[in-house]
Amino acid sequence: MTDTPRWADVFGHDEPYPEQADGIDAAVDAATDGGFLALEGACGTGKTMLALTAGIDRVRDPDSGFERVFVLTSVKQQLRQFETDLETINANLPEEHAPVSGLTLVGKADVCPYARRNRGGIDRENVYERCEGLRERTRNLTGDGGETTAAALADEARSQQIGLSDSGSDAGNGADAEYMTVAGEPTPYPPDTETAGETEFCPFYAGFLADRPEDGGDPAAAVPFDAAERGHVDTDELVRLAAGHGSCPHSIMGALVPEVEVVIGNYYHAFDPVTTGTFTGALLDESTFVVCDEAHMLEPRVRDLVSDAVADASLRDAVSEITRIVQPLSFETEGAESDDADLVRAELADSDVSRDELEAVREFYADLRAELDRRITSHLDAERPDWRASMRELDDDVLPLRDPEQPGVDAITQWADEAGYGDRVWARAPAVGAVVERILDSLSEDDARRAAPGVGRTLNAWYREDHTDFFRAIELDRTHDETASPDSWQRAYNARLALHNCLPSEPIGERLGAFGGGVVMSATLEPMDVFREVTGLDHLEAQGRPVVERTYGLSFPPQNRASFAVDAPKFTHQNRGVPGEETGTRLAHVDAAATVAGREGNVLVGTPSYAEATWMAEALAERLEKPVLLDESSGDRATESLKDDFFAGDGKVLVTSLRGTLTEGVDYRGDRLSAAVVCGVPIINTARPRTRAVITAYDRRFDSGFETALTVPAVRKARQAVGRVIRGPDEHGVRVLLDARYARESWNSVREYLPAHEREEYQPVSPDMLGLALDRFERRVEGE
Repeated sequence: MTDTPRWADVFGHDEPYPEQADGIDAAVDAATDGGFLALEGACGTGKTMLALTAGIDRVRDPDSGFERVFVLTSVKQQLRQFETDLETINANLPEEHAPVSGLTLVGKADVCPYARRNRGGIDRENVYERCEGLRERTRNLTGDGGETTAAALADEARSQQIGLSDSGSDAGNGADAEYMTVAGEPTPYPPDTETAGETEFCPFYAGFLADRPEDGGDPAAAVPFDAAERGHVDTDELVRLAAGHGSCPHSIMGALVPEVEVVIGNYYHAFDPVTTGTFTGALLDESTFVVCDEAHMLEPRVRDLVSDAVADASLRDAVSEITRIVQPLSFETEGAESDDADLVRAELADSDVSRDELEAVREFYADLRAELDRRITSHLDAERPDWRASMRELDDDVLPLRDPEQPGVDAITQWADEAGYGDRVWARAPAVGAVVERILDSLSEDDARRAAPGVGRTLNAWYREDHTDFFRAIELDRTHDETASPDSWQRAYNARLALHNCLPSEPIGERLGAFGGGVVMSATLEPMDVFREVTGLDHLEAQGRPVVERTYGLSFPPQNRASFAVDAPKFTHQNRGVPGEETGTRLAHVDAAATVAGREGNVLVGTPSYAEATWMAEALAERLEKPVLLDESSGDRATESLKDDFFAGDGKVLVTSLRGTLTEGVDYRGDRLSAAVVCGVPIINTARPRTRAVITAYDRRFDSGFETALTVPAVRKARQAVGRVIRGPDEHGVRVLLDARYARESWNSVREYLPAHEREEYQPVSPDMLGLALDRFERRVEGE
C-alpha cells in the first residue's frame, strides 16, 4: 500500500479517525519545518494518540533531527492516558520494530524507597531536605579526600543485610522486615539508612555513585537495565528495577531522562526555573519534540511558575544563616581560635564573596524585615484599629506596593534606594546565598534546606525585573502562631514579598521556541488567535517557524446530545447580589438549574465560585428529591471521596466551583454524568490587586486586556465543564450554558468566543422553554 503513511507503523490502532490522520500529518509537516500544530480537539478526537504518533514518527526518522518526545500535562488523569496510549503503541508495533522506550517523571517522594516505606526518618513531607542532606554526606564520604569509596559503602550496607538474612532474622515483606522491600521487590539493604562511623549516608545513592564511571562520565552507564528493551517504565517498575539492584531510583530516573524516546512529565519540568536548572535541562533543545497537553492552562500555570516570593520567615532564616557564618570570624577577631573560622575563611577565599558583602547583605535583609513589619503594622492599624484584639477574625490580605493600574517603581524598591541600598547589595544577594549554603553544609550535617539561596535569587529578580509586566505586593496569609508575640501581626499572618509576572507570553514563547517543534493541544483552545498571542506562538511564526491550526468538534452522533444556551439574566455580581439575597437573577438560575438537575441520572452544576456553589446547593436541596452534594475547597482525599459518593448508586446532583478540580480533567465516562449546567461566566474577582495589574499589563500588549486575560479563559473553563458529559459514541447527555451572555450578542456577550461548531450546537432557548426542550430530547432518546 503505497499510500500508507510512514507513521502508520507506530500508530497504536488498526485505523485512525479521519481527524487523527489529518492531525498527525499536520503535526509531522509542521515539526519537519521546525514548527508547531495548535490543536483543539473535542473528546473522542484521540489527541493523545495523535500527538504521540506524530512525535514518535519524527524521533524514529533518522533524518529528522529529533531524539525524543517530551509530553507536558497539568492533569494527572491525562498523564495516565499518555502512559496507556504509549503501552498501546508498543503492544501493536510490527515485529521488526523495537519497543518505544518511555519514562514518567515523578517527585522524590514517589520513588525514594525510604519515603515510600516511611523508614529512616524519611517521609513524604521531609524527603527533599533529608535526601539532599544524605546525598551531600555520601558524596563527602566518597569524594576527593573522602574516607572511603561509594562501592565500599554500598558493599558494607549489603553485608549488613546479608548478615541479618543469614542469621534468620528476616521477617519477609512486613514493616518489621530486617531488609528493605519496596514496590514488592527486595533490596540489598536493611530497612533504614546506614552510617559510616558517625556519618549517616544513603546506601541507594552510594550504589548509584559506585555504578557511575570513575571519571564522572555518562550517568546512563549506572542504569542497571536496558531501557530500550523495556518500553515504557512506569514509577513502580522504575523503583523495583533500581532499588532491587541497590541503586537510587530518583538518580536512575535522572540518568534516563536524555536516553529514552518518550518522557512524560508536567509543566514544572519545562517551565519551572529550579526544576529545569537541576533536572530536565537536557530536554530543552531542538532535538526534542514537545507535546503540551491541556494547553488552555498553559498561560495561568506558567504565570504562577515564573512568579516568585520571599517569606518574612525566609528573610529571618537567611539573617540567622549569614550570622552563623560571620560569628566565627568575629570570635576570632576577639582572640578566640576556631576551626569553623578557618573553614569559613577558606571557603570565602575560594569564592568571590567577601566578609564585608556578607555583613552588608545581612544588614539589608534585617532592615527589609523591619520595613516589612512597619508596613504591615501600619496597614492593619489604619484598616482595622482593633486587629490585636480580633486576630482570629482577620482575613487574608494584600498590600499593593504600587497602583495596580499604573506601572511604576514599587514602594520597597524606593525604600531601599532611600535607605542607601544600591545596585550592589541586590546584585550580590544570589552569590552570598550560594556561599552561605556551601559553608553551612560543610559546618553542619543537618538536613535543613537553606533559606539564603532562595532569598538571594528572588530579591535579585525583584530588583532586576521591570515594573510594567511585573507586579509587586505584600501578601498576608492567615495562620495562628502561638509562639509569636501577642501584639505582633506574626501571630495571625504569614507574610511574603510577592513578585508576580503578569504577562507570561514571553517566557512561554521562549521555552516553546527552545524545542524543535511539536503539538500544543487541548479540548478548549479557541479562539485560536487569542491563544497564539498569549503563548508567544505568533512571535515564533514571525521568526519563520510555522504554526498550523486545527479545530475538531465532537465526532460522536449529534442526536445523542442536547446543547442549550439559556437566555437567563446575566449571572454577574451586580445582577445577582450576594449569596442568599433573593434577586430575580438568582431565582431564574435556580429555576433553570433545577429543571435540568431534577431529571434522571447524575447532574453536575458549576458556579463561578465556591461561595456561589454553597448557595446553589442549598437552594437545589430545597427543591429536589434527589441528593445534592456540595464540593468545597478541600484536599485531594476529600475530593476523591466526594467523587466516589457521586458515582455510587442512583442519580445525584454535584454542585461545584467552575474554578475547582471537578470540572476538568475528570473522566465521567459511561453513565457517570447525564447532564452539566454552567451558571454564569466564571470570571475571576476583578477587585484583587493582582488581577487589576494583569488586566493593565494585557491592555498595554493586546487590544483588550480584560477580554484577553479574563473573559476568554473563563469561557474555556465553562466549555471544559460541559465537555465532561459526552465521552463516548454511545453516551447520551445534556449540556447547558446558563447565562444570556452565551445565548445572544450584547456589549459583554461571550458567544463569539465559542468556536463556530459550538455556536451552531448551542442554540439559544428561553428559560420557560428549557423544560419542553429537555422533554423533546428525552423522547427522542427513548425512541431510539
